[in-house]
Amino acid sequence: MSRERDLTRVLEASADDLLAYLARRVGPDDAADLLGETMVVAWRRSADLPDAPERARMWLFGVARGTLANHARGQRRKWALADRLRLHLREASHAPAADEGIEVRDAIARLDPDLAEIVRLVHWERLSLAQAAELLGIPSSTVRGRYARARELLRAELAVGAVPSAENGAGFA
Repeated sequence: MSRERDLTRVLEASADDLLAYLARRVGPDDAADLLGETMVVAWRRSADLPDAPERARMWLFGVARGTLANHARGQRRKWALADRLRLHLREASHAPAADEGIEVRDAIARLDPDLAEIVRLVHWERLSLAQAAELLGIPSSTVRGRYARARELLRAELAVGAVPSAENGAGFA
């Protein structure tokens, strides 16, 4: 019990200094989170807490330094992953031109949100109807029915939009 009391005392006495130490290295936004992580690690390793107050304070700074190192490794991994994803997207990009398919996207956007989501999952994310049902947490039969309804609505809406009208001069030579 006295170990926990000693650790509490050292943490209370050193918290402001530790926060300043962390903030100077990662900025104020991440410093508080890292201080919290430092405290969690210190509690888990409380058996290692030195008895002398100054040594205990330095031990806490060592724990904070380890927390900083873990944070830096995590940041490097995050940026490396982001770079790999950007490269992959650039290489695999088959994105249509911004205005290509706009009628279809607009027609999907006008659907009921539940129907639109199923269409997007099936056609954009390439999920099967069963996978879409699992993701949405609804029965497959419900997804099949909604998908059929969405297809009917889209066909009707896109067929109306595709008919040339005399008002805009379409169909005239």
